[in-house]
Amino acid sequence: MLLPHYYHGLVEAGCDEAGRGCLAGSVYAAAVILPPDYDNPALNDSKQLSSKKRYALREQIEHDALAWAVGIATPQEIDEINILHASFLAMHRALDQLKVRPEALIIDGNHFDPYVVGAKLPDAGRQLPHTCIVKGDGKYQSIAAAAILAKTYRDDYMVEQARLHPFYDWESNKGYPTKKHYQGIEEHGISELHRRSYQLKASPCPSKGGEHAFAEGEFEFDK
Repeated sequence: MLLPHYYHGLVEAGCDEAGRGCLAGSVYAAAVILPPDYDNPALNDSKQLSSKKRYALREQIEHDALAWAVGIATPQEIDEINILHASFLAMHRALDQLKVRPEALIIDGNHFDPYVVGAKLPDAGRQLPHTCIVKGDGKYQSIAAAAILAKTYRDDYMVEQARLHPFYDWESNKGYPTKKHYQGIEEHGISELHRRSYQLKASPCPSKGGEHAFAEGEFEFDK
């Protein structure tokens, strides 16, 4: 069972992202503030859930949360500042939108660009305390909830983009590197949504293919 909170006596937001490893499309992030006594045994690491379960939980999270929001960073921003910092930028944008203002943050992973409260918000310019938690989406409910929102909203976006860019099988792979995705790039070239700072040609040996070359099957798609 996932833990309800990390900080005691503070309004805590959990944050996570989706789409770092994709060859195309924006990276999405979500921030979620759950009630202090919240307990939902169904929450779990989004990668362990079926697509149907993720979408059912999305509805429940949005109903139950004290506040939630989704932020994005574009492919152009990913290329300009790199995927790591773009992921944090998307988290910052989600945090800026929260109608209930957090006092502390828990972040999935081992690194984070500190969040400074945005202009025109209460406590503008204040840097919030944060804690990074490796595999936090399998440990804390608010991070798990954020992961589900980020994943499902990004999936919706990629399915929509697949209708406009039908060559890359995005409706199935959601932009991740797969054989069909690479074949689409080889046959039709890259789209405006492809991340030009990534390895966009299939490598015969993924370990030698550069930072962003991945083996097919490394990522889980919809079940």
